[in-house]
Amino acid sequence: MTDRVDIPRGHKGVPTLPDWLTYLESLHPKTIALGLERVAQVKQRLNLQPDFPIITVGGTNGKGSVCAMLESILHAAGYCVGCYTSPHLLHYNERVRIAKRQASDAELCASFEKIEQARKGQGADTPIPTPTIPLKGRGRSSEPDDISLTYFEFGTLAAMQCFIEHKVDVAILEVGLGGRLDAVNVFDSDCAVVTSVDIDHTDYLGETREQIAFEKAGIFRKGKVAICADADVPQAIRNHAQQSGAELWCIGSEFGFTSHQGQWDYRSKIGARNALPYPALRGALQLHNASAALAALDALKDKLPVSMEAVRRGLVEVQLAGRFQVVPGRPQMILDVAHNPHAARSLAQNLAALPPCPHTFAVFAMLKDKDMAGVAAALDPLIDTWLVAGIDAPRGATAAELAQALQQRAVRGAIQTFPNVTEALRYAYNVTGENDRIAAFGSFYTVAEVMAARGLHIT
Repeated sequence: MTDRVDIPRGHKGVPTLPDWLTYLESLHPKTIALGLERVAQVKQRLNLQPDFPIITVGGTNGKGSVCAMLESILHAAGYCVGCYTSPHLLHYNERVRIAKRQASDAELCASFEKIEQARKGQGADTPIPTPTIPLKGRGRSSEPDDISLTYFEFGTLAAMQCFIEHKVDVAILEVGLGGRLDAVNVFDSDCAVVTSVDIDHTDYLGETREQIAFEKAGIFRKGKVAICADADVPQAIRNHAQQSGAELWCIGSEFGFTSHQGQWDYRSKIGARNALPYPALRGALQLHNASAALAALDALKDKLPVSMEAVRRGLVEVQLAGRFQVVPGRPQMILDVAHNPHAARSLAQNLAALPPCPHTFAVFAMLKDKDMAGVAAALDPLIDTWLVAGIDAPRGATAAELAQALQQRAVRGAIQTFPNVTEALRYAYNVTGENDRIAAFGSFYTVAEVMAARGLHIT
């Protein structure tokens, strides 16, 4: 039997949110363990039966943008919106928002406690023991009724628990990884969105675009609208929609957009919305994302009617940190979580569309299981100097590993290495002129460390 130790407790003698998060990391031997059986068992024990519409959003890139636009528009329409996204940048609370407000530590802790009771097979009235962490090993349990959940599975159930308790009008759930076996898929969606399909997470989803598309299409439901915003629709998306009985809407066919100077038009098989303002989120693909969001609203118009005024206001007011985010000041700084070649190509397109500048510095750090060379290749023409940093995380690449990938790719810019992102950022500010540009990208970790170093906040 594994020795155990109590986790640290807050000053009032109850576990704090950081205590809970440390505990959640200990519950399962793997950070990622795809499959719905465990999370479905705990869902059943909790009797989590949402009675509000659910929009599930998957895809390789663009998920966060579509979720943010849906949340902003529906909020502007007067609905109480629950929005669950991942990962977070600075604080776990960013993952769970209710009425555009981050869930408080107290709300999250209360939901975690309910999940823990159900995971251990205890009734709601049973006093819950203080969570403990194994001193040796991870995820082992001597209790026959215990169900081992991953960090993401635990958080997904807790988010839905929060939404149900707050009686939200609609929930937006962002897929964590893939779709078919992702924890959010334990909840049936009223509309499913696949934003894009490209190569990423090959260890879990397959090595081809069609294999990955099959996993992402797993969120489709019989008799419900399934939306694909990728202009090159994989055959696996079409096949799975037909086999599952979902009604597939594809961009360029059942819905689409036309851009004009200063505004754009949206149309679908339901109708049209013309003279729309460009989304506040910058980037070449944001009209694809905005169109996908509006298509989802079209699909749910009987349950969630939305006025033109709400659409316009939601597009203008939408915010999402780390997606081609331009930080005010000189030199210009751009933050982007681009961490695969598809996202890097989009970032390159967006950088190329900016006014020319004398010199562009990249503050660059990635996870080592990502396609470092592919990301570098996409951005090589836009970067004059690479400031390469290590990431202090289990899967983080060292500066030396990243520099080697750049050298093998034979990037045109100079390469300098730093132990961490903060040091690379400090160097960048010391050597740039006010008309130069700093682009920080490669991972959520990269952007998070820059934001922390610059004292930026997420509201």
